[in-house]
Amino acid sequence: TTMKFALFSLCVYVGVFVHVFSTPVAQPMHWIYKPDKLKEVLSDLEPSPEFRPQSANPFYRRTTGEQTCYGDQAFVLLQSLSQCGDVNVEDLTNRIYKFFGPGTVYDLPLNDPYRKPGGPKAVLPIDGPWRNGSLKAFIRNVDAGKAETGCAVDCQMDGVTKLAPVVAMFAGRAEMLEKVENVIRVTQNNDMCVAVTLAAARFLEHFILNGPDPNALDAVLAQLNDPKRQNPQELDKAVVAHIHQVKDNLARTSQQLIPAVFTNT
Repeated sequence: TTMKFALFSLCVYVGVFVHVFSTPVAQPMHWIYKPDKLKEVLSDLEPSPEFRPQSANPFYRRTTGEQTCYGDQAFVLLQSLSQCGDVNVEDLTNRIYKFFGPGTVYDLPLNDPYRKPGGPKAVLPIDGPWRNGSLKAFIRNVDAGKAETGCAVDCQMDGVTKLAPVVAMFAGRAEMLEKVENVIRVTQNNDMCVAVTLAAARFLEHFILNGPDPNALDAVLAQLNDPKRQNPQELDKAVVAHIHQVKDNLARTSQQLIPAVFTNT
C-alpha cells in the first residue's frame, strides 16, 4: 500500500510538473494556425522544436520560457489549491483577477476588456501576453459585482489546459468532477465548455490512476454512457459522439484531419 501511494504521488507530481512547464516549451509557436507556416517554422528545429529562441507567434510575443495565458491560469489555480487545500471559488476568483486584471502585464491596450469594436486595427503581434476572451469577460463580470463571474459564451480550451492541478488533487475521489466544474465556471460559465472539460478530466484521472492504457478511450466512453455516472451533463451525449469521431480517425495523420474532418481549429 505504501508503494502504491508513493507511485501515485509521483504520478501526480510529474503530471502537474509537466502541465505547468509544457506551455513555456511551446509558447514561441503558439497559435500558428496556417499549416504551411507552421511547417516552415518547424523545418529548422525538428526533431526538437521546444523552446524556440525567437517567437513565431503571430498574435503576441513573450520571452521564450514565459507562459501562455493558459499556463498562467493553471499556475494561479495551483497556487490557490496549495494555499486553501481545496477548491475555494472566492480565493480563486480573487487570485485570477489580481494576476490578469488591471495593472498587470496582461493589461495592454489591445487586451482592454472594455475596448470597443470598430476602433483602429490592431497591429499584431503585440509585445506582451494575450488576455483572451474569457478572461476579459471574467474581469467585466467581477467589476460589475456579478455572482457568476464566468463568460457565458466562451467554450475554448482554457478549461482543458488548466485542469491538471485539480484533477491531480482529487483523482480517485467521487467529488473530482464537481471540483473541476466549480473551477471552470469561475472563468467559463458555458455548458459545452464544462462538458468537454469534464471529459478531459476523466481521461487525465484514468491515466493518473492506471498509467498508460491503450483502452483509455473505451474506459471514458463507458463512464460517459453510464446512467449512474458522477456529475452528469446534458451535453455528455454530444461529447461521446465526438470521442467516437476521434476513435474512427486514429489511423489518420493530423495533416489529413485538419481542416478536412476537424474544422473548428
